[in-house]
Amino acid sequence: MTKKKEPLFDFVLFKRLFTFIKPYKLVFIGVFISVIIIAVLGIATPELLQKAIDTHLTNKVSKGFLELVMLMIGLLILEVLFQLVFIYYSSWLGQNVVKDVRVALFDHLLNFKMKYYDNSSVGVLITRSVTDMERIADIFGQGLFMIFRDLLAMLVVSGFMIYKSWKLSLIVFVMLPIVVYATKIFQKYMKKAFEEVRTEVSNLNSFVQERLTGMKILQLFAREAIENEKFRAINERHKKGWLKTIWYNSIFFPIPEFVTSITIGLVAWYVGNLGGHVSTGVLFAFILLIPKLFRPLRQIADKFNTLQMGMVAATRVFKIFDTSSQIENKGQHIANHFKGDITFTDVFFNYVEDEPVLKGISFSVEAGQTIAIVGSTGAGKSTIINLLNRFYEIKSGVIAIDDKDIKAITMASLRTQIAVVLQDVFLFADTILNNITLNNPEVTEEEVIQAAKAIGVHEFISSLPNGYHYNVKERGVMLSSGQRQLISFLRAYVTNPSILVLDEATSSVDSYSEQLIQNATDKITKGRTSIVIAHRLATVKKADKILVMDAGEIVEQGSHEELLKKEGGYYKNLYEVQFLKEKELV
Repeated sequence: MTKKKEPLFDFVLFKRLFTFIKPYKLVFIGVFISVIIIAVLGIATPELLQKAIDTHLTNKVSKGFLELVMLMIGLLILEVLFQLVFIYYSSWLGQNVVKDVRVALFDHLLNFKMKYYDNSSVGVLITRSVTDMERIADIFGQGLFMIFRDLLAMLVVSGFMIYKSWKLSLIVFVMLPIVVYATKIFQKYMKKAFEEVRTEVSNLNSFVQERLTGMKILQLFAREAIENEKFRAINERHKKGWLKTIWYNSIFFPIPEFVTSITIGLVAWYVGNLGGHVSTGVLFAFILLIPKLFRPLRQIADKFNTLQMGMVAATRVFKIFDTSSQIENKGQHIANHFKGDITFTDVFFNYVEDEPVLKGISFSVEAGQTIAIVGSTGAGKSTIINLLNRFYEIKSGVIAIDDKDIKAITMASLRTQIAVVLQDVFLFADTILNNITLNNPEVTEEEVIQAAKAIGVHEFISSLPNGYHYNVKERGVMLSSGQRQLISFLRAYVTNPSILVLDEATSSVDSYSEQLIQNATDKITKGRTSIVIAHRLATVKKADKILVMDAGEIVEQGSHEELLKKEGGYYKNLYEVQFLKEKELV
C-alpha cells in the first residue's frame, strides 16, 4: 500500500485560518498593495542605472545626470518606506490574528469535560496555547506575505529581463532550475525536521512542567539524579531536532549564492565575447537583477520553512478545536436558587469503558439536610460530587435537584448554586481577596471581611502582610495547608450557595484550623442542603443521614445511631476500626 503523498502546503488548513483575518481585511488588502508597489520599485533602480550608464556615462553627457541620481535616491527611499509599512503591518496582522485564535482556543478549553484534562498533558496544552501560537503569528509576519512579495518580485524581474534582453534572460533561466530543485528538496526535508522539533518541544515542556510541579516528591524520594538523566535524554533529542534543521540550512543556503555568482559570470562572458549589441548599461542592469531573481528563491525557502512551521503549529491547535469534549449544555432553566432536594435515581457511571465506578446508585436528600458519604478509597464518593456538578456525563439514570433533571438546568446556574470545598485546595498566584472572590465584581471586599469574621478567620488573614491583599504566590505556597483550606472554605461561604459540598475538607488540616472549619460548617450548613465526604468522626456523627459506599454501591444508609445498631454492619466495622482509633489518639 503506497503512502499518500503529503502536500507541501495545506490549503484547506490555511483557508480555515484565513477566517480569522476577516476582521482585519482592510489591513490585509493594504499589505498586499504595498507588496505590489515594492515589486515595481524593485526594477526601477536597474532601469535608471542602465539609462545613467548608456545615456550619460558612456556618452559623457552630464546634463540631467544629477536629476537621474536624485530620482534613484528618491525611489530607494520610497521603497524603504513601503518596506517598513509592509513589515510592520504584516506582523501587526499576525499578532492580531493569533490574539483572536488564542482567545478562541482558551474559550474552547474552558468548556472541556474533566475527562479531557484527566487524559491530557498540561505541558502539551501550554505549548499549544503559547509557543504554537507564536508560530501561527509568523505565518503572516514572516511567512505568507514574505513569500508573496518574493514571488511577485521574481515575476516582475523575470519579465523585465526578457524585455531588456531575451538572450541574456535565457542564460539566467537555464541556471534557475538548479536553485528551484534545491529549494524543493530543502523544503521537503525541513518540513519533517520542523515537525520533529515541535514534538520534542512539547515533550520538553511537558516534562519540565510536571517535574517542577512535583519537585517535593522528587526530593523526598531522592530522585534528582534519575530525573536529571531523563531530562538530559529529552533535551538531547530536542537538540538533535534543531541541529537537523541547522544542517539542512547549512547545506542549502550556499547553493543560491554559488549559482548566482556563476550566472553573473556567464552573462558577463556572453556580453564580452558574443553579446555585441548588448549595451554596458544592460549588462550592469542584469548584474543587479540576477541577485534580485535568485536571492528571493533562497528567502522563499527560508520563509516557507517559517510558513510550514506555522502550519504545523496551526494543525496542532486546530486539532484541539476539532476535539469534541464538551458536556452538552442544552438546559434552558436558570436556577437562581435551589430549595435543595437532591435525588439520584439508578445512576450508572464509568470513567473507563467496561469499568463501572457507580453501579445503580439511588438516594435522596431533603432540603436542609446534611448527609455524609463514607467508604474506602475508590468507593465512588467523590464521583458523586463530580456528577452533581456535571463535570462528567452519567451513563444512565437521573440526577435531579428540586425534582428537575440537572441536564435541564443551565450549566453556569447549576454550578453557581453548588459550592464545593475540596481536600486539595488550588489557589492562584494572586491576592487572598481575589482567590476568595475569584474576581467576581458582585462580591465586595466588605462582604468578604464580614464573612471571614462570621467563620472566625478574619484575625488570621489580618495578621498577614497587606491582609486581604496578601499575594499567596503560585498555588498558595506562602500559606500552610490549613490556611489554604480556610481560604477555600471562605471562598465557598461568600457565594451563599444553595447546596454545600465538603469533600474531605478537614482531612489535611491542623486541630486549630479544623476547629475553625467545624465552627464555620455549623454556620453555613444551617438550613442549607449539605453533602459531606469525610473521615472525621465529628462531622459524620452530626449528619442527618450517612451513606456507606463500597465498590460503587451504597451498602448501607441511615443515621449514625441507626448504623451502629447493625451487627456486623460495614459502617459499624469502619467506626470500630478507624474512628475508635482516632478517638484514642485524642
